[in-house]
Amino acid sequence: MALEGELAAMMAAAQGGDAAAYRALLKACLPVVSAIARAQGVRGEAVDDVVQDTLMTVHRARASYDPARPFLPWLRAITQRRAIDRLRRAGRRPREVHDPLAYEAEADPGPEPGQGLEARDRAAALARAVASLPDGQRQAVEHLGLRELSLDETAALTGRSKGALKVNLHRALKALRANLMQERR
Repeated sequence: MALEGELAAMMAAAQGGDAAAYRALLKACLPVVSAIARAQGVRGEAVDDVVQDTLMTVHRARASYDPARPFLPWLRAITQRRAIDRLRRAGRRPREVHDPLAYEAEADPGPEPGQGLEARDRAAALARAVASLPDGQRQAVEHLGLRELSLDETAALTGRSKGALKVNLHRALKALRANLMQERR
């Protein structure tokens, strides 16, 4: 509480025009403001910025301080607001951090190694399985499944009825499923 009394007395003297008391007040406020800023979550060089902003605000608002009231809560309120302002500004701006270990440990956003090979192998297995189907089933899969034509368009191309195409597609999908499952093993 001794600090509270000293700071309040210096502020009252500064309000009365004592320049030496004002300089002493600002100097005595430095560690207090730094501690409050750190308690708010401000880190590194940003603490110095909060201290400077707080002291500037104290200078501008010194006439509003009531000497009958405690000084530290008044200073704490100003510091907390400046710290929050600083954290908000820092949160809006992306920060570039130099951390070679984090850079090396960062996962590559591209495809996994060998992923293209797996896709190629699956495509080749599917092509072999489709080629092994009887003609009617193969045409149903190629037109309806791979080329995504409608039943009407496929019926016009192949000369088969819609019902026959549905049956061929159903049987083809069943045969493909069995063929691909067997090839996986």
